[in-house]
Amino acid sequence: MPGEIDSETTGLRLPCEFQLLRYVPDTVRNEYVHIGVILREAAGGRAAASPRVRTSVQVRFTRDWRRVRCLDPDADTALLEGMESELRRRFEDEPGGAESLMRLLSDSLSLGVQMTEAKAYLAESLPAGLEELMRIYVEPPPRERAPRLSGRAAIQARMRGEFERAGVWDLLRKRIAASDYTRPGDPLRLDCGYRPNGLIRIFHAVSLEPGVEAAKVLAFSSAALRAGVERVERADLELTAIVEPAAKVGATEGEPERLEMYRFGVETMEEHRIRVLATSDLDRVAETARRELRV
Repeated sequence: MPGEIDSETTGLRLPCEFQLLRYVPDTVRNEYVHIGVILREAAGGRAAASPRVRTSVQVRFTRDWRRVRCLDPDADTALLEGMESELRRRFEDEPGGAESLMRLLSDSLSLGVQMTEAKAYLAESLPAGLEELMRIYVEPPPRERAPRLSGRAAIQARMRGEFERAGVWDLLRKRIAASDYTRPGDPLRLDCGYRPNGLIRIFHAVSLEPGVEAAKVLAFSSAALRAGVERVERADLELTAIVEPAAKVGATEGEPERLEMYRFGVETMEEHRIRVLATSDLDRVAETARRELRV
């Protein structure tokens, strides 16, 4: 098995321990899907050699939830994604050290998620080891991978990627319930956001590829959202829609109907005080978040 302990190689690799996180919707049937990996330096490593050094821990969840949905069509994948950020935060904040934290996680993880026993592993580095373990145990083989993302899913993936590269993804609020600011029953959930000082920035993926319906829904909701944020948070709202570049959805001079539809969607949102940016602007958005969140 890759990473198996070998006395001749221990001096070249970092002794680690890993645990797999698995989704188990029905404990009686005990069918499961691996969804993530926790990798940490083993006891006796660098952290043990120096009491002032905390044991390094890395967490990664899958980005492809097809296997989970095949096992459980009603799985709340957004909740599982949120668990990844929560685990990272706990590993950073837990003052009792990695051992006490592992016990805490074993006791408190959702009933739908189980953690395997720790296994020894030798890694070139923690990031490299995490990549290898994800490839071996969690990610589907190439022949099973989903087709290329499109529409809103593609925009969301690009948003997450840019915020992760800026190191701020785990600091953002995700799937923000509009009903917190509008009225009970509002089903809209906004993708992510954060609060720098007296301003709340919220970002939401709006694909104009299938049409302008999503743009109209966000535009319709914007006034109530803005009023609710001011009432509840005592802050101003900057609502930003992230869309595909026009050419990406075929909105060109050669396709006048598509171009008119695209412009209508953008202008409708802008008329309702929604800032509209393309996915090509996300690196700048993420860098602003990094500065404002002081990462």
